[in-house]
Amino acid sequence: MAQMAAHLVEQVIPWVPTRQWVVSVPIPLRYWMAPSRELTAKVHTIIRRTIGQYYVNQAVHNGATRSTIQSGSVTFLQRFGGSLNLNLHYHFIFLEGVFVDRAAQGLKPRFLPAAPPTDADIATVLDKISQRVIRELRKRGYLEADTQEVVPTGYDPASDEAPELARTLAASAQQRLAFGERAGQRVRRIGSGFGNEGERPTLSGTRCASVNGFSLHANTGVPAHRRDELERLLRYTARGAVSLERLEQGADGDLLYTFTRPWSDGTMGIKLSPLELLEKLAALVPLPRLHLVRYGGCLAPHSNLRTAIIPTPRQQGLEEPEGGRTSPNWTWARLLKRVFAIDMERCPVCQQGTLRIIAAIMERRVIEKILRHLKLAAEPPPIAPARQAAFAWDF
Repeated sequence: MAQMAAHLVEQVIPWVPTRQWVVSVPIPLRYWMAPSRELTAKVHTIIRRTIGQYYVNQAVHNGATRSTIQSGSVTFLQRFGGSLNLNLHYHFIFLEGVFVDRAAQGLKPRFLPAAPPTDADIATVLDKISQRVIRELRKRGYLEADTQEVVPTGYDPASDEAPELARTLAASAQQRLAFGERAGQRVRRIGSGFGNEGERPTLSGTRCASVNGFSLHANTGVPAHRRDELERLLRYTARGAVSLERLEQGADGDLLYTFTRPWSDGTMGIKLSPLELLEKLAALVPLPRLHLVRYGGCLAPHSNLRTAIIPTPRQQGLEEPEGGRTSPNWTWARLLKRVFAIDMERCPVCQQGTLRIIAAIMERRVIEKILRHLKLAAEPPPIAPARQAAFAWDF
């Protein structure tokens, strides 16, 4: 998570304003995409091009030539929701504007910033995404083609090829269980208060919209100079599906998984047996050879503009490139310095010598004894509980 975010900030995303566009799709489409790399990629392409067209059209309206401009994006495909449920959705980090290709004039590309989208823009973009995805699903046979209503045809290739996997995916998308003693029942909740069972928060607010089961949230923008905010946002989008810090075992042997924020009906977590947890995790495992991070537009590897717009060492405050900048793989020492501001490579006394590992202490009792001798805290600080918000997003 930290490595991917640092790589994108230092070597991929140029110093321009960015905006996060989060697109969620209807539950049936989540199930159809889960076992299909081709459908997942096609839906991603439709969404990316639709949002990219919004930025291109805005630049053309302001006088730019369509053939010379490109938008740019980095997409994170997330397969999970906050309750360990199957929820395929897309986090797009779009450049808030377009780059103009001026190679014909012997000049570097120029960035044309765009105005933040309005609520009307968000609704228009989402409506186009919905109509184009539905049209594609009708072409592929998932939806009836001869009716104005959105009616599934029952076409389900996953059920024929891998019925057990299809059953697991379908149950996870619906917050139900596929196997065990409670097969077919809903996942048990913790602290459920007033509200209907199965009720979900409705997306609403600034730059938010929902239609036909699709939802779009695009209210998170990052200025060009706030690279620290951009890196934190990228860490969030690149996070893993499960937080072990929120998973604990109850007295009866069941496993309790708490949420970062309570749901609108008061639900604070879910309770799973060990077998039910394995079932939920199986549904979240990505398909083989499925790219979870994708680059589009001027940030795509084949783009003729990418090498001219990526961040330079001078922009990063470096006199010369650091070793390994051409690779996204970072050493643990560099990541510790990047994330926690702990320099494990330079001597804290003389600030010149290079530190090297002389021993690795793994026993907790020995570590605590050393820390107490040094008059340092032997226990990590307690983690503050999540604050209860007036509403909660459930992706």
